[in-house]
Order: sequence, then structure tokens, then C-alpha cells
Amino acid sequence: MPLAPHSHRPPALRQRIGRRVLLSLLLIWGLGSAVVLGVGNHFVAQAFDRALLDDAHALAALVHGGGHNDRSGQGAGTLRIDLTPREVDLLRFDQSETVWFAVYGPDGSFIAGDHGLAAGTVAPGSTHAFSQLAREGLELRRVTLLTQGTPSFTVVMAQTTAERTHLLRRLLVYSGLAQLWLLVVLGSWLLRGIERDLRPLTALQDAVDQRDAADLQPLPQALTQQAGSSDVQRLGVALDGLLARVQHSLHAQREFAGNVAHELRTPLAGIRAQASHALAQDDPAVWRSELQGITEAEQRASRTVDQLLALARAAEGGIALALQTMELNTLVRDVLLRLLPRADSLGVDLGAEGLDQTVQVRADAALIEGILNNLLDNALRYGHGSPPRITVALQVRGGHTVLSVADNGPGVDAALAQRLLQRWAQGDQGVRLGQGAGLGLSIVARYAQLMGGGLELAPAQDGPGLVASVWLPTAGE
Repeated sequence: MPLAPHSHRPPALRQRIGRRVLLSLLLIWGLGSAVVLGVGNHFVAQAFDRALLDDAHALAALVHGGGHNDRSGQGAGTLRIDLTPREVDLLRFDQSETVWFAVYGPDGSFIAGDHGLAAGTVAPGSTHAFSQLAREGLELRRVTLLTQGTPSFTVVMAQTTAERTHLLRRLLVYSGLAQLWLLVVLGSWLLRGIERDLRPLTALQDAVDQRDAADLQPLPQALTQQAGSSDVQRLGVALDGLLARVQHSLHAQREFAGNVAHELRTPLAGIRAQASHALAQDDPAVWRSELQGITEAEQRASRTVDQLLALARAAEGGIALALQTMELNTLVRDVLLRLLPRADSLGVDLGAEGLDQTVQVRADAALIEGILNNLLDNALRYGHGSPPRITVALQVRGGHTVLSVADNGPGVDAALAQRLLQRWAQGDQGVRLGQGAGLGLSIVARYAQLMGGGLELAPAQDGPGLVASVWLPTAGE
């Protein structure tokens, strides 16, 4: 199956961030230009409208009452305009715009100016009004001024809007170019900052990519301590934690494989030797004897493997273990009832103390059963007193619950008790009996540790024997 082409790979983080930054800047530039255009149009229109209104007031000041004809020969009635033809030309003059004007009497009769320049509508209570007008194919801006007097009259002035449009365009171009220059500078600065801030992440990626699969040592501290972002530092810490967990897991797997290979070598060699000896004999009694030995060797090997697996699960279980509140006295009673037939077959007096009161602990039921099974199995195999007796006791001491298994066997001294908590450690009796592999107590200690407790071995106080005590945090303490 062909590999997917590189073009389908997602873009790099710096590219995605850079694109979003540039798009955001372009959007800001567009919105800024729109705001400048709107504000500029408003104030430019105000300035030109004010100038047009001032011209209308100036023209109204030249309108007088009386007489039938003005000096220019235009208009009739009681109103006249004191303007010569030259002054009229000056009034119409503008370097870039064309100006029209008209004066109307109180009855709407034309007095002077340009015919056809109609007056606009002025709202009641107002003296003037601005409006748009089309004349001779041109867009005009018109002001209509109502002048009160005796008699009253209306002045209309209009001019083209080319200068307004030109001024607004220049405002938009200059402001847009200035904003664009600022955005280019800001975008360059932001892109350099993104590149600088992502450089530790790139170095971290390169350091991980160049590592050998067997190299699980923590990352160099310089990669995380010199990072400019706490996020990169936390990522480095998280990677170190992941490497530590993987290293711990691999160590546990190697140790498990080595332990299995070491412990199964002897029983497998014995099974092979017994099978070879049985095949070389013709006596069925020998066959039966050797087969019985093979069965016992297989049982010891199976038990060793079960213990090794339990220990490996305990080591891995330390990563995440959900503890629950449970009644320890009920769980202990159930385990004792299951082991009573075995104790009776061995002639062992298996008793209990302190199970009549409710004791709640924060623990895991499977680990508690594993602890009891290992402790009682050790006591049943090694604690042979006269007569053999095993007592399981449950006590609450302060903020802890103590689960103890006591036997009346030969016991161990303090130095050996500490050594038995280690893997593969066995006492003289265990070596002499040839049972077990020295893993049971180390499994118990690991289980107790996972639940926030511990294991202690001590001589019995009222005679020979050994007391194995597991203390666990009491629920609610």
C-alpha cells in the first residue's frame, strides 16, 4: 500500500499561527479602513456643508428689500441683490467645483440666480436643510436657507461634490497606507516572536527525534529550563515523566523475564531429568513415582509464575490504582472461610480475632485478598507448631487498621525478618523444604505500599512464632 503523499500532512504549528496572525491583521486593516472612511466622510461632509452654508448666509446678506429691479437686471418685486455681473462670476467661481445659486421670494417667485435650481424641503422649526441633487448629469450638494424678514426669502446654493470625493479618497489612501505600514511592521514583529517562542519546542522535538529507542534518560535540563514559555517547560516535564514511566515499565518487564528464566530453570531441569529417568525404566511403580515428582515440580513452577505475575502487576498498578471504601472485617472473613478446608486437611487451628466489629478502610479488594492469601499460605507451609495454630487479628490503632497473621512456628530473628521482605529471600526452613521462591512477602509489601500502608515482621510475643502485620489507612481518618 503506497504511503500518503507529504502534501496531505497538516501544516506546521508556526505556519498555522502565522496564518491566523496575518489574517487577523488583514481583517483589522480592513475594518480600520472602513472606520476611517466612515469617520472621514462624516467630518469632510460637515466641513464642506458648513462652507456651503456660510456662502448661503453671505449671499442672503446681499439681498435687500424695495425697488423693482436689481443692479444686475435680474429679479423683480420688493427684493433685490446688490451684485454686479462681475461679483456674480466671483460668487460662482471655485477652483475645483461648479457653483449654482438662486433666490426665491416669499411666494416662491424667482428673484435671481439660476433658473431651475429648485429649493429643498426645510423641516418645521429649522432655518436650513442639506440635500442631494442631480443637475446636468452631475451630483450636487444643495443647501436651502430660509431667511426671516420683511419680506422673507429663500436662498438656495448648490455645488458639485468632486472635491469632497477627491479629499475623501486621499484620506482613505494615506490612512490606509499608514495602517498597512504599521501592520507590516507589527506582523513582522509578531512572526519573529512566534518563531522565537517556538524555537524551544523545535529543539525539544529534535532532541526526541534523535534519540535511540533504548535511551530513556531524562531530557537535558537546558531544553526545558531555558524555554521562554511555561507550556514548553510543562511539556518537557511531562515527557520526562513519560520516559520515567516507560523506563520503569521496561525495567519491570526485564526483571520479570529474568526472574521467570531464573526460577523456571531448576524445575524444568528437574522435570526433564525425571522424565528421562522414567523413560529409561520399565517398572510402572517408577513411572508413577517420577510422574508424581513431575506433577509437584510443575505445581511449584506454576506457583512461581503466578507470584511473578502478581508482583509485576503490583509494580505496574502503582501508576493508577482506584481505592474504595470497604469493610475489611467482611472481606477477611470470606477469605478465611475459603482457606478453612485446607487448614483442616493440614491439621492447623485457623482462628480469627476482631472480626465482630465493622472496620472500614480505603483499599482494593483484589490486593487485600492477595495479601491474605500470601500471608496465610506462608503460615500454613512454614508455621508448624505443636499443635500448629494460626490466628488472624484485626485491630484499629490510631488512624490505621492493622491486619496481622500470627503462627506458632519457629519464627525468625529481626535481621532475617528484614531480609525476607526482599525478593528471592528465603529462610532456612524455606530452603530446606524446597517450597516457594521468596516472593510472597515482597508481593505483600508491594500491595500494602500501593494502598498507602506497609508490612512489618516481628516475633510472636507469647511464645515462638512469627507475626506478619499489615497496616492500612482507616477510612475517614
